[in-house]
Amino acid sequence: MRKIFISIGLFACSGAFACTNLIVGKGASKDGSVIVTYASDDYGAYGYLFWQPGGKHKPGEMRPLYHYETNNYLGEIPEADSTYAVIGLTNEHQLTILETTWGGREELEDTTALLDYGSLMQVTLQRARTAREAIGVMADLVERYGYQSEGESFTIADPDEAWIMDMIGKGPGGGAPVWVAVRIPDNCISGHANQSRIHKFPLKDKENCLYSKDVISFAKARGYYKGKDKDFSFADAYNPLDFSGARFCEARVWSFFNKWAAEDMTPYLGYAMGEDMSNPFPLYVEPKEKLSVQDVKEMMRDHYEGTPMELTSDIGMGPYEMPYRPTPLTWESEGKTYFNERPISTQQAACVYVVQMRRWLPDYIGGIVWFANDDANMVPLVPIYCCTEGAPECFRQGTGDTFTFSFKSAYWLQNWVSNMVYYRYVQLFPELKATREKLEGDLNALQAEIEENAKGMDEQQARRYLSEYSYRHSENMMDQWMMLAQRLIVKYNDMVEKQTDENGQWRKTPGGNQLPVVRPGYPESFRHRIETETGDRYIVK
Repeated sequence: MRKIFISIGLFACSGAFACTNLIVGKGASKDGSVIVTYASDDYGAYGYLFWQPGGKHKPGEMRPLYHYETNNYLGEIPEADSTYAVIGLTNEHQLTILETTWGGREELEDTTALLDYGSLMQVTLQRARTAREAIGVMADLVERYGYQSEGESFTIADPDEAWIMDMIGKGPGGGAPVWVAVRIPDNCISGHANQSRIHKFPLKDKENCLYSKDVISFAKARGYYKGKDKDFSFADAYNPLDFSGARFCEARVWSFFNKWAAEDMTPYLGYAMGEDMSNPFPLYVEPKEKLSVQDVKEMMRDHYEGTPMELTSDIGMGPYEMPYRPTPLTWESEGKTYFNERPISTQQAACVYVVQMRRWLPDYIGGIVWFANDDANMVPLVPIYCCTEGAPECFRQGTGDTFTFSFKSAYWLQNWVSNMVYYRYVQLFPELKATREKLEGDLNALQAEIEENAKGMDEQQARRYLSEYSYRHSENMMDQWMMLAQRLIVKYNDMVEKQTDENGQWRKTPGGNQLPVVRPGYPESFRHRIETETGDRYIVK
């Protein structure tokens, strides 16, 4: 297996091994929304909000394909007669397709095929209206053109249903890949994070489980499985679990379940920690209470708080109690291999989606992509309605790029602020959090009024109104984040802190100069560590 998570392994060079999807069925959410998430944790990649218009196409027109990660040209396929508009990874009918990559058996990657996982997602979003239809479109596309990526889990959701689909190729020239798709019950939550999570699946329940005809026979032919069909586990055959798959991948989903599941998830802690990999937790669970969209946003900010894996309980957090760890995930020292924890919230996120889909509203109102560049913990998510006719400038491709900084780019402005905060986290993060919560709280409070207004308009007016709303608040976020950046450098310059009053205003002398700065030094916990580890060295004598 490639998923070895060392400094020269794929985790260090491919963002595909670094994503998280969470899923909430419509019966498990507070308002009846289907809610799904995607953190694209792509190690330095430039995050932007993809937009593709829909339209009618002439006979013989071809559709070019580009690799999702490299942007390299792959080839062309015949265009569909008509296609749907796509914003981010959601189309105008609220259909959403997200992913995490798990690699699986190395020999099954088919580099001769035409479609990678990203082009497969984008083409399907342009051609399907529902999750169930999307599964059929995906199966047909890879049957025709092959599948060149490694093992992949897809979240496929619409306002009625959410599915997980696992897919892997058959090796160079092997033909169509093998796959299985399982519907998540409406009253349940689920997730996946770079590890195949479909084990045994019902072979005769076509309403809730679909699969390629050779998904079991191919595994038997390759020697991956020898038992009865009814006992077949897709994950065990095609993505055998190792320590990294448990601790770095499954643990993220366990943390979601641990916080929200009605059942006690403690019996599965050993599995999540890579200590007892014989006891996998279920593909989905019922929640102890229904989740709001904001609850799901907060889950995307998780650092294993309250678990044995939390990141603010050892020296790795540094002097300023930072719940982040630098990559690579593992390193060698004196013949031993050490590792860092890998939570849902991670600094290398290029962008984050929390998608809300609602059947009781027209599609152009019901679908919202709550979007942000950078790690969800460090930024507010802004609502982009699925009818939006183009991405807001700050999220648009070309506003900046991986090598070009721009203050007009949300990616660069938000990463700039985050990188000021990371290394003095315990001191600076409270101000960032307050700004983030104020912005998200205001947007949440406005949502009902904005949508009520849109319902009173004809469709064309409503689309324009919601597009303008999405643009306006994206730019307002940029204004607020620029002010935050300026405040942080002014207030915390040179490792000290300027005094402010209870309203956050600068405290000054009668003549208008600053009062003496506050010199916080290290947090108490780190000062104590210095005292303990240096003995008498720094005692004043």
